[in-house]
Amino acid sequence: MAKQPRTPRMLTHGQVWAALDRLAERAGLSASGLARRSGLDPTAFNKSKRITPDGRERWPSTESLAKALAASGSSIDTFVQLIGDGARGGHFVPLLGLAQAAGAGHFDERGHPTGKGWDHQVALSTGTEDHAFALEISGDALKPAYRDGDIIVVSPGTPVRRGDRVVVKTTGGEVMVGELQRRLAKTLELQSFRDEAEQTLSVDDVAWIARVVWVRQ
Repeated sequence: MAKQPRTPRMLTHGQVWAALDRLAERAGLSASGLARRSGLDPTAFNKSKRITPDGRERWPSTESLAKALAASGSSIDTFVQLIGDGARGGHFVPLLGLAQAAGAGHFDERGHPTGKGWDHQVALSTGTEDHAFALEISGDALKPAYRDGDIIVVSPGTPVRRGDRVVVKTTGGEVMVGELQRRLAKTLELQSFRDEAEQTLSVDDVAWIARVVWVRQ
């Protein structure tokens, strides 16, 4: 029997954007950092720009892709490799926008990523614990510690100590990022990055707390 020709695989929206994320990672940049270096709007490659307001997939233009390749010193062959298996051996964690993290259904009771919304991944040069996840910062509320487009990697399984940068989710659904000042039996004190004000939370109001272990700016 004659061998049937193999059906070619379609190039997907997710593959192209994941390859752009990997391209940025290879250059030591976030997606917004790569866009800035490419002479584009800093938000051009952000997750929020990958879907149109009416829910359609938005693809990067050939012009923006060419500028990204030039800015990162990469060739189109490299990019094609990244789309396929060029990042083999790397470590990837699921990625979500910080603004979306307060929504229901993204985490379990231990702060592990779960459910829908984790449609993208970020590549890391080093390994992390199994339940680590990444959050993309949007806006300027966390300056000067983090800027718009920065990506922080959060590790629910890593012990948290005084002075660590942490992500806290309250039982009311609020997500906070700050520096842990003190953790007592009944309260938790968190210092904000913006105005250095301290906020005291009851441990009963804290759903989970996890340490920020890495940032890509």
